[in-house]
Parts: sequence; structure tokens; C-alpha cells
Amino acid sequence: MSFPHLQRKKGCLLALGLMSGTSLDGVDAALVCTDGEGNVECGPALTLEYGAGLRQRLCSLMDARREEWNDEVAEAQRDCTLVHVRAVAALLLKATMEACQVDVVGFHGQTLSHCPEKGWSWQIGDGKLLASQTGIDVIDDFRSSDLAAGGQGAPLAPLYHAALAAKMEKPLVVLNVGGVANVTWIGPGENEILAFDTGPGNAMIDDWVRRIIGCPYDTFGSFAAKGQVDEKVVLRLLDHPFFDHLPPKSLDRNAFSLAPVEGLSATDGAATLTAFTVRSVVRAQTFFPAQPVRWLVAGGGRHNPVLMAALAGELKDTPIAGVEAAGWDGDALEAQAFAYLAVRSMKDLPLSLPATTGVSRPVSGGIFHRHSGGAVS
Repeated sequence: MSFPHLQRKKGCLLALGLMSGTSLDGVDAALVCTDGEGNVECGPALTLEYGAGLRQRLCSLMDARREEWNDEVAEAQRDCTLVHVRAVAALLLKATMEACQVDVVGFHGQTLSHCPEKGWSWQIGDGKLLASQTGIDVIDDFRSSDLAAGGQGAPLAPLYHAALAAKMEKPLVVLNVGGVANVTWIGPGENEILAFDTGPGNAMIDDWVRRIIGCPYDTFGSFAAKGQVDEKVVLRLLDHPFFDHLPPKSLDRNAFSLAPVEGLSATDGAATLTAFTVRSVVRAQTFFPAQPVRWLVAGGGRHNPVLMAALAGELKDTPIAGVEAAGWDGDALEAQAFAYLAVRSMKDLPLSLPATTGVSRPVSGGIFHRHSGGAVS
């Protein structure tokens, strides 16, 4: 049975989700057949890496403000969008599907800066261009409605996590370790959920090894494994007001400075920043309504055995594993979430709740871009 046939059989919409996170590694693309509620069927997925040149340009634009729009940002937005176009084409080819079989694309865009305390979050990406180039209707700008209603605008994947975990033993926690780390705590009751950013994920580690060693990231934690954790520096990093704020709460990728680790060796710096990510995740447990029976980890961080071993050591008797242990695709999970959210947007269902972003009420969101009849080439 082909994947597109599931759409007809179950009366769901077939959505293609696109996610490019703050780790700046590329574009994740995934197909999901869903009703935007409890019915979810996951299809093929892939990752299309950014070229080194585009990655460097995007990295240089991090922390930009929306009022700083200029030709450099405009060019980066177009080039970034065209990578997404190629990701759509590649995924359709992998799935042996045509664009006309997909109902909607959920297009997150590339975050340059996130400033919820000032009521905005900036993702670049041209939804109109994406729709015209792919020949598929597009929904983008998922965060603005939440922010306008007093929310943090992040995280947005928790409702998808809850749908996937509907039949699992609870309470459980889904931890996503991307550029920023966030958790979704899911309880046994209906809509019993809490979500928030825990602190840094991979971003500080990536930035450190890129600056000191010239590598884009610490592959398999190899640099951290050779270093020693500087406990005084970890404590200094943890002495940040964010960690005492009650959830829901969210962070910008560059909320923390690398200054405390400057002066450490390359390996000690990597080890210390890895420990900082781990300790900030563990500290998040103090906000949980009840301790989970298990942790499931998504995002690039789950590929780092040093980070995963440190988490397991800190969590002691609570099982922790990559989301693959639950039959999920950890590399595609965020892209799948935006496919799911696109369908919810089309049905005017909430994308966020007071307990997931701090929004004043459940709100939907997204901006719809109708395609002009073109097709990917």
C-alpha cells in the first residue's frame, strides 16, 4: 500500500513538514498523513544539508533584529527558501509522489532571533515563493499568533508529541536537543501537558568547536570525551535568571555567552558546555508536576553519546533513550510536527496552549499561501 493511499483511506490530509532549526545543519522534510488530532501516519523523511557558504551566512545573521532587514537578509531568505524547495522535490522523489498529491506544506522557516520578552520571533523564509516553486499550498508564520496572545511563541511541537504518545504509559517526557533544548511533559490526563525550553542544546557546543577547532559540531561528542568538566564554570553558567523562571518559557539560541569557557582548552570547553546542557535539562525536573516513567530524546543531541551518557547518569533510575525506542523518527520529529501543525492550522485548531507556551488561551495560527499552479523541477 503506497503512502498517499493512506490519505484517501482515512480521510486525513497529507502534509509535508519542513524544519530548519537553530543548529543550522540543514532542512528536515517529512510527510505525515493526519487529521490534526489523534490520527497520525508518518511517511518518508529526509534531511538536506545547507552548504557551508549558506550556513556561514545564516550564522552571521543570528541575533539580527527584524528592523535590520537589508539586502543581505533578503538574499539569505531567498537562498534558504530555495534549499527548502529542493528538499520538497527530493522528498517527493523519495516517496514516488507528485506535488498534486500533497495538501499542504508546513514551513517553519529559519529562525534568526527569538525575543519573546519583546513579543516577537523572527524566522526568514518566503512562503509565497515556496508555494509557487513547489506547486503546493504553504502555511508559514506559526509563531506570531501565539506571541500576539501573550505566549512565548515556543515550543510548538508539544501537541504533536502528545498525539504520538497517546497510548503510552505516562507521565513521560519528550526531550528535544536541538540548538536549544526543550521538554514536553505529558501526564495521564486529557490535555495534561507542560512544555518549555530547558536551556542550551547543541548551539553553544557547536559554536565553541566551530570557533576553536573549525568543525561545525562535536561529532559523537569526541572532543567532550577527551576533556575535563570545569565545575566552577558550569555553576557560573547555571547562575542565570532563566533557570529560576517558572515555565512555560523559551530562549533565543544565543541567550548564553561563551565568555565563561574562554581560556579553557578546546576539549575542556566542549566537555564543560556539554555538562551545562545536561545539568540544565536535569534542573528542569523541578518544574514537573510528577516525575516521568521514561525520557525519550529527539534532535541531534541524541547522536552525542557523551551527552546521552551524562543524562543517563544524572537521571539515575529513570530510563532514557532516543525516540526510536518508541518507534519514532528522531531526525524527522520536528519536521513531522510542522506537517501536523499545518493541518491543525487549516482546521483552525489550536497550535499552542497556556501550558505549552504561556499563551493566554488556546490559539491557532499560521499564514496561508496558495500555490499558483507551478511545480518543482
